[in-house]
Amino acid sequence: MKIDKLFNYTIVFVALMSVFNPVATKAQDTLSKYILTPKPQPAAKITGPKVFGVRPKHPIVFTVTATGTRPITFSATNLPAGVTLDALTGKLSGSITKAGAYTINLHAKNNIGSSSRQFKIVVGEKIALTPPMGWNSWNIYGDRVSQEAVMANAKAMVNSGLINHGWSYMNIDDAWQGKRGGDFNAILPDSSRFPDMSGLVHEVHNMGLKIGIYSSPWIETYAHRIGGSAMNPAGTFEPVKVNVPRREKKIPYAIGKYIFAENDAKQWSKWGFDYLKYDWNPIEYPETKLMYDALRKSGRDIIFSLSNSTPYRSIKELSTVSNAWRTGGDIRDTWESLSARLFTQDRWAPYARPGHWNDPDMMILGYVGWGKTPKPTRLTPDEQYTHVSAWALMSVPLLLGNDLTKLDEFTISLLTNDEVLDVNQDPLGLQATTISKRGETGIMAKDLENGSIAAGLFNTGDTTTTVTLRWPDLNIVGKYIVRDLWRQKDLGTFVNSFPASVNKHGVVLISLRKADE
Repeated sequence: MKIDKLFNYTIVFVALMSVFNPVATKAQDTLSKYILTPKPQPAAKITGPKVFGVRPKHPIVFTVTATGTRPITFSATNLPAGVTLDALTGKLSGSITKAGAYTINLHAKNNIGSSSRQFKIVVGEKIALTPPMGWNSWNIYGDRVSQEAVMANAKAMVNSGLINHGWSYMNIDDAWQGKRGGDFNAILPDSSRFPDMSGLVHEVHNMGLKIGIYSSPWIETYAHRIGGSAMNPAGTFEPVKVNVPRREKKIPYAIGKYIFAENDAKQWSKWGFDYLKYDWNPIEYPETKLMYDALRKSGRDIIFSLSNSTPYRSIKELSTVSNAWRTGGDIRDTWESLSARLFTQDRWAPYARPGHWNDPDMMILGYVGWGKTPKPTRLTPDEQYTHVSAWALMSVPLLLGNDLTKLDEFTISLLTNDEVLDVNQDPLGLQATTISKRGETGIMAKDLENGSIAAGLFNTGDTTTTVTLRWPDLNIVGKYIVRDLWRQKDLGTFVNSFPASVNKHGVVLISLRKADE
């Protein structure tokens, strides 16, 4: 996995040009050695999370996903009363009145083979029982997001096959807002950018995906759009001049006297949104609880994600009324920004649990741009493996921040490795913590539901080095089979330790399962 830095600047260009240039196609072929993820087998195989949470009487929005040659037909046994499964699309729908855990047997079949899996629907107060997986508009479009862009990326999520691996949320970030109005005096979309919000939500749902929205309890958002409060009872809003220094914007960057949390939540529920990114600083409990209650009363399950830089001193309280929270500031596509999030998240780990997730920010893979000319990420491929591996181990939301219409084969391989994604989606919901740190190397590990252990051997230094996982650091003894999760193959049986050569800024991601004595 030793990779020249020039690779990550050229791969997308090669991917785009290969259609028109046979020389480019040949060049792309020479890069295939950097792709570690095996291609999915043609037989139908169920993927994605193994557990799903929904509140009593709320609509179920979930698509059973599978890899394999299409067409694939889906079926299930032990479906609870009120729940149906579409055989062609895999969409689960309906609602369940009585709280409890319902175990379903899912089946997927094509003309080559079939697979089955137990799937649990937990009806109660907890939602987001595994970290959300999807896309957010900010890191590519910034404040230039539009309905057309969201729709194009939703189609790319489907056409690229990412949807078949559990990627589902299409989240609209800041700058969609127009002004207040409508049945609820809620924020309505800027019609020049989002001419048909209801239609967009409907189309995204019809694709088997979910969709999210953005807001803030402030009077004005970071993108100088209307927020969730105002200084007048009508909620009218006039943006300040963009070039005014923020320190002089005492009124806009503050919470107004009049709060419209319930108005907005009712509108989002009516449109059919499934996710809310709520963005301001400092994040405090009163406005968090207010929006949590508004979402809970909306009649729809809407994941509630706090941004940005959640104060650690308040996380115990805040984590009870939110599904995810940013543990720091905005990420950028540099090694410095990424590496600052490695081995620094352990203190947050006690608050990570099913339904509640730490969030070190969105992913910086593929084409990014923040509203400017899109460009390939500045991360080297080794750094991208580190990025995905760390986010998987830490059980944090996987929200892509790139242009999905410009996906290349390397980026697709990073996002479609089901063994790696399963580490993130493990039903135990444990966040990996640092079990060993020696100089510029470190190891993060966590237990998995199936009794195995996932571990990442990281090298943050500038030269290739050997990183050794020692059994005492895991509190285990005896023989263990070590599996390379990226290559999806067993490496052998080891006793007491496992050494690996790790590239600079790279990782070796493994699992360990007890061997027969």
